[in-house]
Amino acid sequence: MSTPTVEKHSAALDAAEVGGVKLITVTLRIRRFNPEELPDPVWVDYQLEMDPKERVLDALNKVKWEQDGTLTYRRSCAHGICGSDAMRINGRNRLACKTLIKDVNPEQPITIEAIKGLTVLKDLIVDMDPFFQAYKDVMPFLITSGNEPTRERLQTAEDRERFDDTTKCILCAACTSSCPVFWNDGQYFGPAAIVNAHRFIFDSRDEGAEQRLEILNDREGVWRCRTTFNCSEACPRGIEVTKAIQEVKRALVTRRF
Repeated sequence: MSTPTVEKHSAALDAAEVGGVKLITVTLRIRRFNPEELPDPVWVDYQLEMDPKERVLDALNKVKWEQDGTLTYRRSCAHGICGSDAMRINGRNRLACKTLIKDVNPEQPITIEAIKGLTVLKDLIVDMDPFFQAYKDVMPFLITSGNEPTRERLQTAEDRERFDDTTKCILCAACTSSCPVFWNDGQYFGPAAIVNAHRFIFDSRDEGAEQRLEILNDREGVWRCRTTFNCSEACPRGIEVTKAIQEVKRALVTRRF
């Protein structure tokens, strides 16, 4: 009985194909910044062999794990839920974990830099404290009076639908850091804070709408919005951010919510 012969592939097997998957050569052009080494950012290119169906986050991981361990960025769940890895990819705010390489023109260098409007601490990491302070300032929690209820607070499906869209926010800052007003005025509350205020202003169980509206009636509040739609386009969760801001403006004028 003959014994089948297993041919051993050469170590020089074409690197462009692994496990039947055709790889492509991708150049990541990353804006690096380390204040301990240089006063200004520099662009650095990295070449990788990647499956075009992989994500930009996979490419960043490959750079960090195989080429340059000093590359610094935030990531966590890697499934578009935590919002940690918001960054500018080819000039647009995106989540690296939701952006496929094939969708960002991999024939050209893929540019990656930190989101705008917030102080860059190192590489792709920005100081998120001002962003989260604005979020806290709009009181993003249920406000009620009286004694603690003995049963859950009920509302109709229609009441829940009123603010359903703005419950999707994952606080990635993609909308706020895409806003030209925020770029020029870091004191502006920004779209994300207004979206999270909207979520409670229009909640039928909440009693703090007037307080939040007064907070957003500030000179750095909702009236600073210039309706450029950048925020809606940048939102990775598809929230109609501009619509929510307009509804808050309308509630300020009519006091109906």
